[in-house]
Amino acid sequence: MTHARYHRSWLAFAAWLVVGIACAGAPATSPGTGDGWVDAVMVDIDRYAARYPDAFVDELARYHGAPRQLVAELLADGRWTAGDVYFACALGQYAGQPCRSVVAARDRDRTRDWSVVARDLGVAPGSDAFQRIKRAIVRSYERWARPLLVDASLHAEFPKYDVAPASAPPSATRDRR
Repeated sequence: MTHARYHRSWLAFAAWLVVGIACAGAPATSPGTGDGWVDAVMVDIDRYAARYPDAFVDELARYHGAPRQLVAELLADGRWTAGDVYFACALGQYAGQPCRSVVAARDRDRTRDWSVVARDLGVAPGSDAFQRIKRAIVRSYERWARPLLVDASLHAEFPKYDVAPASAPPSATRDRR
């Protein structure tokens, strides 16, 4: 195994370990995106990333332009859940900002909800850019072959998915994957 491959494997393992520990002890609080469906998906993303850390890191690097090293550092930081990392990178993509800039904006004042950070970047919940984040989430779930119940606002575009009840989590089968 080459040094670079060994280093990447070690980083992936470290990220996986941290995600697993963080998810096991994380409080069940809302991420505060201003959209209940996105909040629930972010919690489910934590479960997915804990089980499939390499696929999670690949997704952010390949489809959201996040530097792998940044994703590993955030997951190892302990203050960032996998759902937060996903949302930060997707938000950056649709706000025209690098993921690192969104991370810096969030870190400046961690008492602010994601909805405030998103609004400050011009991506308010309900906006077209916010809807693009929601569509990106569905596409991620498709690539992960992970079950999903979609938000009613997405059903016309993704008719093969059932609609999530307003108060139910988006994962059709919890913790199966």
